[in-house]
Amino acid sequence: MAKIVNSWNEWDPLKRVVVGSAEGAGWPALEPGAQNKNDLGAYRFGEYGPWPAEAVAEAMEQQDEFARQFEKRGVTVDRVVVHKSMKNGEPVSTPDWSVPIQRNAANPRDLTLILGNEIIEATGTMRQRFYEYLYMRPLFEKYYREDPDCQWISAPRPRLTDEGYEPNYWWNLNNVWSVEEKTRRFNEKRWALKELEPLWDAADMIRAGKDVFLQPSSVNNELGRDWLRRYITSRGLRLHECRFDSAAIGHYAPWHIDCSLVFPRPGLAIYLWNKPITSEKVLDLFKRNDWELIPCAPMEYIWQDQRTSFMEWGMPSNSTSTAGMNVISIDPKTICADANEHGYAEQLNKLGIEVVPIQFDKVWRFGGMLHCNTLDIYREGGCEDYFPNQ
Repeated sequence: MAKIVNSWNEWDPLKRVVVGSAEGAGWPALEPGAQNKNDLGAYRFGEYGPWPAEAVAEAMEQQDEFARQFEKRGVTVDRVVVHKSMKNGEPVSTPDWSVPIQRNAANPRDLTLILGNEIIEATGTMRQRFYEYLYMRPLFEKYYREDPDCQWISAPRPRLTDEGYEPNYWWNLNNVWSVEEKTRRFNEKRWALKELEPLWDAADMIRAGKDVFLQPSSVNNELGRDWLRRYITSRGLRLHECRFDSAAIGHYAPWHIDCSLVFPRPGLAIYLWNKPITSEKVLDLFKRNDWELIPCAPMEYIWQDQRTSFMEWGMPSNSTSTAGMNVISIDPKTICADANEHGYAEQLNKLGIEVVPIQFDKVWRFGGMLHCNTLDIYREGGCEDYFPNQ
C-alpha cells in the first residue's frame, strides 16, 4: 500500500495536490458569519442565488489550466468532488439554522489542515460553508483506505448558533463604527466570533516542520486557538501566534494568513509589504534562527472586475489586492504565482526562485487565489526542526 498523505511544510517537493472547483458556486445570503459587500451585478446587497454560468465557466477553465501546470511538472492532481446539493443550488440546514444557498468548492485549503500524515478537518466559522467538508470526503476516504499510515480526524463540529456571533458585527464594521472603535476591537481580538465554542479555519496557519504559525483573525476565536494549541503540542509540535499590523491599512478583520506570510524555502519568510509582523516573539524566533524576513514587492495589478469576492474583505474594483501574494510552492526553487504581479515575480526570481505564472483573475472572484485553491497532500521530506533555537 502506498504512502499518500505526507506534508510537513510549504516548500518540500510537491508530489500530490488537490485543486478546487467553482462548479455550483452560490452568492450566499446574509448570515452572522459573513456579509455580502460588493455587487455581483445580478445580486445586490442582501440578495442571493447562483453565480452566472459564464463566470463559473471562466473560473473552471482557469482552475483546469492550473491543474495542468502541476501535472506538467509531475505532480498528481486530485480534484474536489462537488456535492450534488451545491451543484443544484439547494438550501442546507441543521436543527439550529438554515441557509438558502451554499458558497462554493473552490478553496480546499480553508477547511483542512494537513500535518504530516494527518488530515484534520477544521470547524469552519460560516453557515454557508458548513457542508464544504463533503466535497473532500471522497478523497479523504480514498487516502485513508489506501495509505496505512494516514490518520484522519475532525475538530469538534460547531453548532454556529446566533449566540456564537457578535450581533450585526459586519454591518457595524462597514457602516457604523469609527476608526478608533474598529482599531480598538482589532487590538483586543474582538471580531464576529464569540467564545461559545472552538472555531477556526485551517487557512490561518502556515507550516514549517515542527513549527506551525497561526494568525489570530476574524475566522478563529480564542477557544479555537486553544484547541489547536492543545492538539498541536500533544503531537510534539509548536504553535506560534503571529499578528500583523492590519489595522494600519484598514484591514480590521484579518482573514487567512496566506495573503500575509509566505515560506518559499527554509530560512526565508516573505510578509506583505504594508502589513508587517507585530508579534515580538515571532520576530525574535526568526532572528534567533537566522531566517531572512523581507517584505514582498508591492502588489501592482489593478483589478477592474466588478464581480469580486462576496466576502466583506472583498477588494473594491479599480484597486490592487493583497491576494496577489498568495502562492504555492512546487519545490524550494519553483513557485506558482499570480501572472499579473510582475514586480513580485521579479523579486522571487532574484531570490533564486523560478515563477510559474498562473492566470487566476476569474477564480479570485469566488474568494481565493492559488494557495487557497489547493491542498498539498504529499510533499517529499519529513518533520524537520527549522527553528531549533526557541
